[in-house]
Parts: sequence; C-alpha cells; structure tokens
Amino acid sequence: MIFRLVAAAMALMMTFPAEAQEFPVTIPHAFGETTIPAAPQRIVTWGWAAQDAVIALGEVPVGIPFFDYGGDEEGGLRWTRDAVADMGAAFPTILPMSNEPPVEAIAALKPDLILAVYSGLTAEQYGVLSQIAPVVAYPDAPWSTSWQQTIAITGAALGKPEAAAGLVGDLEQFITDETAKYPEVAGASFAGIAEYNGEVAVYAGLDSRMKFLEDAGLVLAPSVTELAQGENFYFSLSYELFDQLKSDLLISYFETPEADAAFFSNPVVAAQPQVAAGAVAHVVGAELINAISPPSALSLRWGYPKYIALIAEAARAAAAE
Repeated sequence: MIFRLVAAAMALMMTFPAEAQEFPVTIPHAFGETTIPAAPQRIVTWGWAAQDAVIALGEVPVGIPFFDYGGDEEGGLRWTRDAVADMGAAFPTILPMSNEPPVEAIAALKPDLILAVYSGLTAEQYGVLSQIAPVVAYPDAPWSTSWQQTIAITGAALGKPEAAAGLVGDLEQFITDETAKYPEVAGASFAGIAEYNGEVAVYAGLDSRMKFLEDAGLVLAPSVTELAQGENFYFSLSYELFDQLKSDLLISYFETPEADAAFFSNPVVAAQPQVAAGAVAHVVGAELINAISPPSALSLRWGYPKYIALIAEAARAAAAE
C-alpha cells in the first residue's frame, strides 16, 4: 500500500540529520558511496525524474537530459518548464539527445554534482562522470528507484532532507485523496501491456509503473508473475498465449490513438475477456505515459488524476461483468 513506500522513504531520510544538513555529506548508492563536500551550486541530472526533484526542492539544475519521449521539440517536459517559469528562473541547458551520458556536454557545464538517481548508469559511465564531479547513482538496481526514493536522495544531496520529507508526504496525500475518489479500484487486479515486435509486452513486478499502482491499492495480477518466468521488468507474450494473462482489468500504454486502435482491433486481442468487457484503461500519448511511468515530483500532480480516472473506468467495467 501507499504507506509502505512512505515508510521506506522516511527510513532513507532518517539516515541523514533532521535539520538542514551540514556538508560534507556522504550518500550510499549501487556503486559505493559519494561524498558531496559542500552545498551544490551547479547540478546536472541524468536519467529520469531527478531534475524535477531538484526543481521541486527549490533549485534549478544547470543541465538536464533531452526528453525525446513526451518532451517538446527542444526536449523539455511541460511540467518541468511550468515549474521553472513559476520560479522566475532561466530554463536549464538541455543536454544533447543520447542514450549514454554526453560526457563533453556535461563537463562543459562545470557541475559540482551529477545526480543519476533514477537511471541506467553503468559502472563504467559512473567512473567517467566521477572524474568531472561527485556522482550519486541509484540505490539498488538501474531504473528501479521509486519516486519517493528519488526525492529523498535528492533532498539529502541538496542538504534539504526535511523539505524532501514534506514533499513526499504532500504527494502521498495527493495520491490518497485522488484514489479515494474511485473506491472501485481498490483491490482490482491488473496487468500492464503494450506491443513490441509483434508480440504483447507485459510489464512485470519491478517495473516502476507497476509498483506505483500496487502502492495505490491495486493488485498486480498473479498471472503476470507466473508468466514472467523470472523476468523482473517486462516480458514478451505471444498472441496465442494472451488468454493466459488473467486479470480484472488491463492497462495499456500506446503513444498514439492509431497504435492503440491497431492493437485492439487484432481479433485475438479483441476476444480477450477484459477487452470484450471494456475493462481496459487506454493510456494514450507519450506525455501522459511519461508523467506516470513512474511519476516525478512535478509530473505526479499533472498526470495522476487523468491516469486514475482511466483506471477507474476500466474497473467499473470489470465489476459490471
């Protein structure tokens, strides 16, 4: 449930002083630990969500990633731009679009801290970036950091653990309040799907958006775990085996209405009990998908009301069967 992640985030924060931190501060992560000698003034973020955590805590990074998925033509995200504008600040430099950290562009910004809290940073990349500035990576596995952890770790790095704790609490309450509008979603079993290489892509238990929904009170369908066969994030399922994916409802993710329509017009897909009953939450559009996959400190308020309303509609259809 939601409060399990609150406890985890608070436990992480308890490893740091309750008041504004005195530097230096040392933060553990998957590649060891990093010492930040003084309050950072020039922060570069890499991966997803860290830039929003920094901004939500009152600072503006000097550099952020290019967001091709869900971003505008320049690679900026709507909620990030809105928040920076509300602060009356200049928008950060957007780094060149790349699957790997653009080392030269990052170095040119002369950062004194690089945050890659929710990312796929490799050990080699961590070593290279550490020659530029202190780097804080993800706490455990790549792409598995919860949004609560992202805020907590960012708050520790900025010397603002209390502000981070307050932000987590406020956002958790926002989720609770929004979810309470739709009691029908509580306990509903779900499976998250898309299409990939001519097969059904199913999101497994460690995928951040699945964990997010579990903590909002839904239940990841046991069939997902059974069919995953040890895959932690996602797996492919042939259309012939699609009927083994049993759940109260399906949550699908497609970038365009055309892609969504093409997938669900497949006779095999259309024949699935959840689809035939209308128990599908059609999450369409890269911007909305980005906002809740998983949410960030800024995107959550923008995306979650839309997301949970779609899920509730599917849950009502499932309950009507």
